[in-house]
Amino acid sequence: MKAVQYHSIEDIRLHKEEVKAEITQKSNKINSLWHEVFMAQKADTKGEQIANLIGNSITAIDAFLMVRKLLKSYGSIFGRHKKK
Repeated sequence: MKAVQYHSIEDIRLHKEEVKAEITQKSNKINSLWHEVFMAQKADTKGEQIANLIGNSITAIDAFLMVRKLLKSYGSIFGRHKKK
């Protein structure tokens, strides 16, 4: 990030508008990528249906294992006590 020198209020307003436009552009890009990743895709063939099923199963197993690991490590935060 480069250092910007402001000489007037108008310079600050101009920079603010540039940053606002950049944030909006990046927000739109993130939003479209989010929908690509998490929206269900229409499977046209049996092979695509099986691939989607396997992908969803792997995601579910991965989420289950992550939650299990987090509860084991940080169970006291969630009201669970470690067994002695």
